[in-house]
Amino acid sequence: MLSEDELHDLAESIRTEGQHEPIVLDADGVLLDGRNRLAACEIAGVEPRFTTYTGTDPMGVILSHNLHRRHISKGQKAMIIAMARSFSEHPLRGHAKLHSISLTRLSNAATVLKHSPHLAEQVRTGTLSLDAAYSTARENKERSAALQAQHDRLREHAPDLAEQVSEGLITLDDATAALDQRQHEERLQQSVKHADALRLADGNPDQPLVRLVEQGDITWSQAQQRAEEFLTRRRNAIHQAQQALRVIAENWAAVQDLAARPDTAYARDILDGLAPEVRSLAKSLTTLA
Repeated sequence: MLSEDELHDLAESIRTEGQHEPIVLDADGVLLDGRNRLAACEIAGVEPRFTTYTGTDPMGVILSHNLHRRHISKGQKAMIIAMARSFSEHPLRGHAKLHSISLTRLSNAATVLKHSPHLAEQVRTGTLSLDAAYSTARENKERSAALQAQHDRLREHAPDLAEQVSEGLITLDDATAALDQRQHEERLQQSVKHADALRLADGNPDQPLVRLVEQGDITWSQAQQRAEEFLTRRRNAIHQAQQALRVIAENWAAVQDLAARPDTAYARDILDGLAPEVRSLAKSLTTLA
């Protein structure tokens, strides 16, 4: 609505010059455009002049009369269009083209309307810029998405905790922390069980770590530490064995040469110069060669 002074100026103009534009009603008599003219006619004591809109896009009439007539910012214009979208069949891109406004600005207005509706009215009236409102709305959107992700994770991995949250028995953060602890313990147990399986497959006669935990001799944390130590020793032993075998492979020609001349002075001189354990290994390798 116009201010009181502006309404009186319009009333005086209508009283002296007449009503230039009719007030637009729909077929049911609902006012589509001209409420300021209607109020001014009442102030001036002049019988208002009406016209009836018979088209199929009443919201388009409202927007066309108000958006292009008034001196409003592009941010205000975008917000008004965003607010009117629920009454229109046009998609966001269609509104942008129809009203010659940036699709990005219109999208930002829609984001504000959805995620910070309390700011939308401030943008519409011009007391808050669209950019400032969008910045807040984007933060709210990200926060909302993060909360939704927490809820989804709880529903997927811990329905019991999700139910407690929905019933208000625990907070979302407490439920998330409890799930984190559960999953940490599950990973820890899986690590210990994996180490036990390797120990068994390697022929290790030691008692399984899981059994020690079940007997109460050690905790899961202690079992996991022992499992890590075992896995480290196992990796180092495998690495050392691989290195030793690579050395043998790189020098396999010497073994083949020795095997090709058994019971010769050459072979005896080689073997006599070796330590007993190396000499025993050399004899075993020559049989393989």
